[in-house]
Amino acid sequence: MKRSQLFIALVAASISVSSYAQTVDEIVEKHVAAMGGLDKLNAVSTLVTERSLAVQGMEIPTKTTLVVGKSLRSESTVMGNSMVQVVADSKGWMIRPTMMGGTGEPEDMPADQLKQTTSQLDPFGGLVNYKDKGNTVELIGKEKQDKKDVYHLKLTSKDGQVIDEFLDANTYLISKVKANMNGQDGEINFSDYKDYEGIKFASSMDITNPQMGVMTFITNKVTINSKVDDNLFKKPVK
Repeated sequence: MKRSQLFIALVAASISVSSYAQTVDEIVEKHVAAMGGLDKLNAVSTLVTERSLAVQGMEIPTKTTLVVGKSLRSESTVMGNSMVQVVADSKGWMIRPTMMGGTGEPEDMPADQLKQTTSQLDPFGGLVNYKDKGNTVELIGKEKQDKKDVYHLKLTSKDGQVIDEFLDANTYLISKVKANMNGQDGEINFSDYKDYEGIKFASSMDITNPQMGVMTFITNKVTINSKVDDNLFKKPVK
């Protein structure tokens, strides 16, 4: 009798775990579909995004050029000074103006910053194709966020980085992400999604970090699969 009860309990637990895993995949599938579908996302090879950053009363234009999975260049203009961050071939370099503690000359990117910036080579996040990337996803539960229902997913990347992702239960688009940013906990709120060639991008991103406070990025333009010059990613030589 006891063996029979144990068997039933094990079967029930197995069904419960299986259903739980299926629920996670179902949510992720709906998220991918809401973004535009796997075929469209996989077809993106380059992205050029033009944003404006509002911080400490200043408007800072920022242009990011991305070759998906390979290289990235982000360039901002701060009070007439150029600030550049580049990742290519697993290496990083940057240019910081003197007003931001730099020399105005190209310098190697610190290892922790390189790791953080390298994650941006994946423009659609760790949920898309998460199994192929070696990531794991756990459903924490359904919660309330700003009076809206959200799904709370815990994503653990292949290299052990943990990210809490919150998906709007109606749209299945990401509304908030919590993660470690340069050694400190921070969060990004996403809103006002717009369609670019059938793919959804958040037009507004509020980044909250203990170091910088709140920074708001407004997306003005997204260009998909344009030609990108490889020279953009080469470190200048004196």
